[in-house]
Amino acid sequence: MRLGAYTACLHDRSLEDTLRLLSDLRLTGAEINAGGFVPAPHLPVDDLLASKDAREDYLGRFDAAGIALTGLNANGNPLNPDPAVGPRHAADLRRAIEVAALLGVKRVVTMSGLPAGEPGGTVANWVVNPWDSQFLDVLDHQWDEVAIPFWRDIQARAADADVKVCIEMHPQNLVFNPATLIRLVERVGATHVGAEMDPSHLFWQGIDPVAAVRHLDGLVFHAAAKDTRINAEHVRIHGVLDDRFTRTPAGTHPVTLGGRNTLNRWPADPSWQFVAVGRGHDTAFWAGFLRALHAVDPDMAVNIEHEDTELDQVEGLRLAAQNLTAAAREAGV
Repeated sequence: MRLGAYTACLHDRSLEDTLRLLSDLRLTGAEINAGGFVPAPHLPVDDLLASKDAREDYLGRFDAAGIALTGLNANGNPLNPDPAVGPRHAADLRRAIEVAALLGVKRVVTMSGLPAGEPGGTVANWVVNPWDSQFLDVLDHQWDEVAIPFWRDIQARAADADVKVCIEMHPQNLVFNPATLIRLVERVGATHVGAEMDPSHLFWQGIDPVAAVRHLDGLVFHAAAKDTRINAEHVRIHGVLDDRFTRTPAGTHPVTLGGRNTLNRWPADPSWQFVAVGRGHDTAFWAGFLRALHAVDPDMAVNIEHEDTELDQVEGLRLAAQNLTAAAREAGV
């Protein structure tokens, strides 16, 4: 098992500085962004597609730092009906698969995407609880007419490239839990599409990530290490489907998510929040999580994803690395 980090939180640093930091933290793997919601300053996609020499030079930087390139990340919404977003994110995913194959990287992480709720719709529509038949009509359209044709094409590209596409089960996507991941795999007949096991999005849905790993078994191709703190006092009032987000003022330079879409502000007292490994769940959980992943694939890459707003980028990575390596020792992996 190789412990590393997803480098998007270090995009203000050069690739060399980023790899040096990961090495200082005694991590041995890196997952690099290839497009989607955020830019790809650590991955010169056009150069890598065009030149074998550029690819050899790029991989040489990882070798020099003692860091393995374990995955590319193209998280976005490739099914977004907004013409300024969906087509670009879909193109980024296709290019990420192509670049990964040329680099010898076997894992590309992404999200399943979320289309509009009806033909001609212009806004993505997430159906959470289809108790009314009209919502099953929405899901039928989203799956049958949009997602399945798209993912059959991605499966074919991934199989041709011998690259596994690893879907982060993320709310506001058609695939957000083990059941929807299995549905996609079965409907597409996928051999090269499976799960990136990120427990942070499962915790607040009430899903046990260890049980989810065991349930999905060989469909788990890759993993993230990101924790979630459940704030029980706020859950008692607001539940986990907490919609008290507010717009980020333009003057504070909100994070762009594609087109005119930006990242909103969380509530001041959220029902749950993303935190560094160990700040939501203890070492015993993380040891069990790593043990379950190891049982699926002893060589699986597990990459820290830092989104803890209470800690700066280096502090958060350092704490997560310490806690994750301690869990690995406890797990014996």
